[in-house]
Amino acid sequence: MKLKRRWNERTRLILTLELAVVLPAAALVILSALHLKQVQREHGFEAAIQREFGQILAISEKQINHRGYELVDDARNDFPGVHEACSDTLDRVLAARPYLAHVFLYDPERGLVFRSQPHRLKKDEQFHAESEELSNMMQKWLDPEYKDMLQSITKLDKRGIPYYAFPNGAPRGEKHLYQSVLMFAKPDGADGHTAIGGIIFDAEYLRDHFFPEMLETVMSRNLSEGQKAVMMVHPKSESYPLAASAGWDGGVPEVERNMDYVFPGLTLAIKTPGTTLEAIGQRFVRTSFMILGGLSLLLAGGLLLTYRNVSKEMALARLKSDFVSNVSHELRTPLSLIRLYAETLEMGRLNSQEKYQEYYCIIRKESERLSALINNILDFSRIEAGRKEYDFRDTDMRELVRNTLESYRYQIEQHGFTFEEKIDPVPPMRVDREAMARSIVNLVNNALKYSQDRKYIGVNLYRENGAVKLEVIDHGIGIPSQEQQKIFEKFYRVGDPLVHNTKGSGLGLSLVRHIVQAHGGEVIVDSAPGQGSKFTITLPVNAAAIASNAATA
Repeated sequence: MKLKRRWNERTRLILTLELAVVLPAAALVILSALHLKQVQREHGFEAAIQREFGQILAISEKQINHRGYELVDDARNDFPGVHEACSDTLDRVLAARPYLAHVFLYDPERGLVFRSQPHRLKKDEQFHAESEELSNMMQKWLDPEYKDMLQSITKLDKRGIPYYAFPNGAPRGEKHLYQSVLMFAKPDGADGHTAIGGIIFDAEYLRDHFFPEMLETVMSRNLSEGQKAVMMVHPKSESYPLAASAGWDGGVPEVERNMDYVFPGLTLAIKTPGTTLEAIGQRFVRTSFMILGGLSLLLAGGLLLTYRNVSKEMALARLKSDFVSNVSHELRTPLSLIRLYAETLEMGRLNSQEKYQEYYCIIRKESERLSALINNILDFSRIEAGRKEYDFRDTDMRELVRNTLESYRYQIEQHGFTFEEKIDPVPPMRVDREAMARSIVNLVNNALKYSQDRKYIGVNLYRENGAVKLEVIDHGIGIPSQEQQKIFEKFYRVGDPLVHNTKGSGLGLSLVRHIVQAHGGEVIVDSAPGQGSKFTITLPVNAAAIASNAATA
């Protein structure tokens, strides 16, 4: 029945841990693993970064366009009216703005006024050819398309887009550099005519200054702390970068966005340096699985540790319960004997003085036994509270051992034990008399309890190798080797049926070890099942300093 109750307690503990901790934790781990699998299968991590990169590109394009509008607005505000348009007035616009390569103004009545940077026309043949080609193209285009173009510009303006823009390729050797052409309406209040003005960005300025500077600016503004990315701008039809931010290492961009409004025909691109989003996603999933596995191991270890600790506390609680029961029995036995003999004496039924003396002696012996048990409990309480103190005095160990055994001799003989003692001369030692006597009594008491068929107790005191040794020998049930260190723990009792059928507090050997260690010595056991046991207390001869230190501690 007791076994079933303990099994139920353990079962309840396991079920509680499973329901309260294991099942939620396992569900969390499994759901996390399934989520990571889904992220890995659907490339969710890469998609999240791509969305973030897309937002960065959208914001960056807006900032680049804003800066481009500022430059164009500055030139537009300085543009002359239709009647004032000439080489000088347009050259002044160019002179103040080196980022412009060409400007023009077209009116159907007065024709086209087209001007380019004067200092470059004289020195750069390719620029001169570019100027003539653009001038001819604008003249041929605007003459028949003036009304349609003006209508398109007006529609864009109503939509909040102030310029009609289109790309142009400026020839530079075998290549063409990108430049942007922006056109706007220029009303003339004098006669109601509306001219079409235009500015054309310098291709070298866009390549060498505007885009590199803007890329660095938008990256510093739009990338969060710790986020790594590089950007570049390239023509739609080409993969090579027109301009790139620092750290661009080539490769295929992760996310791209076509630019409109100010710089049509260009694409803004972004990527992570030195790697790809796919590699980052795989590394993220792999790291997440490793972390999840580590957390699972930690959780399992924590649960195991919790289970062991709770099991240990349950075992300790059972031991304490058994301790109370056993101590109650231990107290009841001497009290019953004292009461029995006291009642017999009180009724005066004894016929001889010898019987009176015998009963008085029995009452005294049982009282001493009762006192010893109570002292054990009190000592244990003081040790647990850290308040145990020892009174070390110079002591004749032979006398101490003899007197202790003599006070216990009646109980030994009553149990039918053969008793032998061999006490050799030993030097005086500095010990706590009461504590050492209690150690001897506890060892002898153990021999009495756990000896059934071969009732023998031997006590030896001798000196060996600079130490004094005290041996208590019995021919009892013995102790298995795997439990010989555990018997010195509080409340521990060997898992033998005979031990459990014999009442005891489980404190005796724990107190013996504490007392001996306080004297600077050690206690060991040599035993085998069915062969009896030998407990040996070893105390150093020069124990005065050790005892002093232990007393202070």
